[in-house]
Formats: sequence, C-alpha cells, structure tokens
Amino acid sequence: MLRRILAGSLLAALLALLPGTPAPAAAAPADDCRPLAAGASPAAERAVAAACEQVAAGTWYTWGGGHGATPGPTYGQVDPDDPASEHDPERLGFDCSGLVRHAYARATGEDILNGLASAQYYTHRAAERFTPDQGLAPLLPGDLLAWGTADHLKHIAIYLGAGRMVEARQSGTRLTVSDVRLTGAYFGALRVQTGPVAGPVFHTWGSGVWTKAEPSTAAARVYAFPGPTTVRIRCQKHAERVTSEGYTNDVWSHLPDYRAWMTNIYLQGPAWLEGVPACP
Repeated sequence: MLRRILAGSLLAALLALLPGTPAPAAAAPADDCRPLAAGASPAAERAVAAACEQVAAGTWYTWGGGHGATPGPTYGQVDPDDPASEHDPERLGFDCSGLVRHAYARATGEDILNGLASAQYYTHRAAERFTPDQGLAPLLPGDLLAWGTADHLKHIAIYLGAGRMVEARQSGTRLTVSDVRLTGAYFGALRVQTGPVAGPVFHTWGSGVWTKAEPSTAAARVYAFPGPTTVRIRCQKHAERVTSEGYTNDVWSHLPDYRAWMTNIYLQGPAWLEGVPACP
C-alpha cells in the first residue's frame, strides 16, 4: 500500500511539471474575509473591508453591541434568554445589526443603517431586493442577508460572495466568516443604496404602528414600526376610512420596502401626500 501511495504522489508531481497541466485549486481558508466575487460597488467593498477588519481583530459578539450614539463597538448587555451572554457587558463588540451599522457607516461616512435587523432590512435605502427563491446567484459582496419572519427579523449578515458571509452570530463567540444558511428562516436579501434615494420619502410618527397586507384594518399584519421611521412610498389611494389618534382619513400609502400598506394618519404630512402619485 505504501508503494502505491508513493507512486501516486510521484506521478502527481511529474504531471504538475508538464506544460498546460492546471494546478489543483486551493481551498479558501475558513476565515478568508474579503469580497469573494466581482461586481460589488466600491462602497459595498468598503463595507466588507470594515467588517473584515473586526474579524481580523478578534472582536466579540456582544448582545446590543454597536448601538451607541455613534457607530462602533460598545460593551454589550445580558440577554435574558441566553445564558452565554453573561460576559457580554464586559466585552467590547457588536451584535449582528451593530456590525452592519458600523460597516456601512465606515463605507459611506454617514450613519445610514442605524437600527436593529428589521429596520436595516426594511430600509428605504434598498437599491434591490431578493427573495429566498432566488438563492445566492444574484447577490454581490456587501449585500445584506436576513433571517426571521416579516414582523420579526432576528438576524442580519453581510454577504462576501461564493456562498460565504461575515456575521456577528451569538454570545460567547467572536465575529466570524460562515457559510450562508439558506434554511427555512432565511427571509431574503437586499442591496444597499449608498447614493441618493429615488422616489418620495416621508417620515412616520407614533410607535407600534402596523403596516397591512392590504389597505384595510382587517388585513393581515406585516410589520409594526417601533417608533418614527423614514419610509419610501410608491403610491397612495382612497380605501377604508380610519379614525385614530383623533384623526379620520381614508387615504392609504403603499410602502414598497415592506410590501405593505399604511394609513396616511401615521405619515407626517397632509391627508393626501404631496408629490406621491395615485395608485393605478
């Protein structure tokens, strides 16, 4: 058996010397953190680089980390549902959305993705969105991947290409490069618009305000705004009359980033928003 192994090794070495013989492809290191595909924008590549700097530094995951007054690592908090988080208040680091916030702030010079995973996924700065059915084929380095449900997105990460991502995953671990998990909890992905935002942009008011699958209070709930939020509006229409917070209005707006509707009562502005077209 040893003779066969030696003979096989000698043959492989001789073949490698022959002209035109391709060298075997080297597997990428498990912690190879960089854009692993072409086509990303310079800003997206800078976001990847900023996240990868934290991986190289051995930065910890900390629950609530990265959500200070400005982007950057912060000491975490104890997650009451995770015993592994007991040391997070002693560790300077990021949770998943804190890392995304930091990466894109470094990439753009602005705090454009402040908020938790849901706020980041539903951002009005989405240049393009991708469903789970599309898989990874259309994605580019710097795109954001999200996991959870429409009303509770619980995790977000930055795509590197080649089926890999950089993430702050869970307490007790450091930031890491992982294989993308296309499981049943995978919700979709988006490409961040780092330049000017196209279309009418307005601000909501109030807290715990639900968007709906249809322009009706009886329609299925999609997502509840935790507080005032910047949103992009595609169009508006007259539909069910709603009375709330001392106001009555029958106008609803369609929010393309949420694929949902919202009564104009909770949008800052007149009952019929200026500059927003009527829905066909």
